Amino acid sequence: MKIPSVAAKDLLTVTDLTRQEMLEIFKFSAKLKKETLAGKRHKFLEGLTLAMIFEKSSTRTRVSFETGIFQLGGYALFLSKGDIQLARGETVADTARVLSGYVDGIMVRAYEHGTLIDLARTATVPVINGLTDLYHPCQALTDYFTIYERDPAFPRIKLTYVGDGNNMAHSLLLCGAILGADVAIASPKEYTCDRSIIERAFSIASSTGSRIDITTNIDQAVAGAQYLYTDVWVSMGQEKGAAKRKKALSRYTITMPLLNKAAPGCRVMHCLPAHRGEEITDEVLASNRSIVFEQAENRLHLQKGLMCAFMSKHKLFKK
Repeated sequence: MKIPSVAAKDLLTVTDLTRQEMLEIFKFSAKLKKETLAGKRHKFLEGLTLAMIFEKSSTRTRVSFETGIFQLGGYALFLSKGDIQLARGETVADTARVLSGYVDGIMVRAYEHGTLIDLARTATVPVINGLTDLYHPCQALTDYFTIYERDPAFPRIKLTYVGDGNNMAHSLLLCGAILGADVAIASPKEYTCDRSIIERAFSIASSTGSRIDITTNIDQAVAGAQYLYTDVWVSMGQEKGAAKRKKALSRYTITMPLLNKAAPGCRVMHCLPAHRGEEITDEVLASNRSIVFEQAENRLHLQKGLMCAFMSKHKLFKK
């Protein structure tokens, strides 16, 4: 099984990958998944170590990366901000230099995207974005991988995201544009996606044939969608304005009547954790239209593909 080749050193956002690179990673991850579930073990990253820096707590990111590199023959180091010298004022650049001498890759789950950029600029090993306030590339790639398992012809797909125009919406928008899928985002005006990211998505879409719709009209966005997606209304670090956000987003809940306005057989997606009764009802999340736990499992398989693609280059360089 051939490891996918990627040109970029780091994965900071989905635009660090081309459409062809994404598809190769999806194909590789699908084969890894199939063989792993059949009991086969892979040693593509044998002897390699991944440092995992967490400013934000996590269930899926930590467990999927830690389990994933173990299944590939490598080892993970969990480093909360309090475990390393960043908490005592060491610069991000100095931390990057030190870790580059010890490990073969760095995964970061941080608040500010600038922290990730500074780390990647100095690190000599691959840096993977496990989440920042601006982007969540691993989750978005997992989501489109989950769609790919059902239908790899992305130009036939429409995904609609309903709710806060956050890091998840940004990454879904850009990734869909690259793959040629149609993407609609329905959000209140005050909580829509970042303008520069919307402009970039339209620019990409002009060459891939993707149709982008940024609207406040939920019914318009949902019409014809094969996939309906949402995320929490209040992300970590936004708790101070929670009441205002919830009030503005109160009309943007995925309910069964809303789901029935989408294409027949439309599937529901959520990156989890879900606040049942806020952005999505329990009825929808627990229905047979929901594939959210399939998404969650696929974080493991897709990220194994990403680690192979990015960290295997460093392995070859070390030889």
